[in-house]
Amino acid sequence: MNGSARLAELLNRDGIIVAPGVHDAITSKLAAEAGFEACYISGSGISTALTGFPDVGMVTSTEMAKAVQYINDAVPGMPLMVDGDTGHGSALNAMRYVHELERAGAAAVHIEDQEFPKRCGHLDGKTLVPVDEMVGKVRAAVEARSDPNFQIIARCDAKAVEGLDAAIERMKRYADAGADIIFPEALQSEEEFRAVAKVIERPLFANMTEFGKTPYITTRQFEEWGFKIVIFPVTALRIANHAVLEFFKWLRESGTQEPHLDRMLTRQHLYEIIDYPKYQAYQDSFAPSADPVP
Repeated sequence: MNGSARLAELLNRDGIIVAPGVHDAITSKLAAEAGFEACYISGSGISTALTGFPDVGMVTSTEMAKAVQYINDAVPGMPLMVDGDTGHGSALNAMRYVHELERAGAAAVHIEDQEFPKRCGHLDGKTLVPVDEMVGKVRAAVEARSDPNFQIIARCDAKAVEGLDAAIERMKRYADAGADIIFPEALQSEEEFRAVAKVIERPLFANMTEFGKTPYITTRQFEEWGFKIVIFPVTALRIANHAVLEFFKWLRESGTQEPHLDRMLTRQHLYEIIDYPKYQAYQDSFAPSADPVP
């Protein structure tokens, strides 16, 4: 079963889908090792990890698709939900991005209603495209997919700009345009999440990022309010980079890694996660070492 078919299965099953953000192949393997059934690939995560640039639209659709391909190859069959920013341009660009992501093995993409260059959804100063322009992008993305299980997610950033009522009206338009899932971004209270859940007749997608507009809410609460998917987009990246930075400071001062051994994956555990024994067996089977000269 490929990732999109698996995501369709999860969407039809009772219970919420919890998707940690992964930013490269090894973090996707760690998510699978921990037992997660789906992953989220953030544009911010890829931009930070791949280029060291901020998430302001400099990573291209092709670079995103290549990152998705590496991750899909690492965890085949894992549903991968991917950040689509503004569709990387016009409705035609959104169509091309859907093609690229399907070929790379993604299961879903979300496209947002901000103008390009976009801002992080939890920053002030966002500007929106007209509703009709976003509706056109949603329709184009739906038209572009060849896999009926590939999910088109419409992200709405309008609450911070136009208020909740206007944002809800936008979400209804996006659902009518064919979006499979609706993603209200940067809501700020239980009441706002509940208000959306009461009127939007599509599966709902929540972003539980840190240091943003949304208070810390548990996946169980989201489920109780009627949401189907919760992502933690760059949590792992923040934790990992904090740990690496602290270690680098220690190493520079002390000159040894030994006190940190208990905070590392052992060589054996890492080899197990990346299937080293399997590939070594392939190597030995298909390209054995030459017999020693007598």
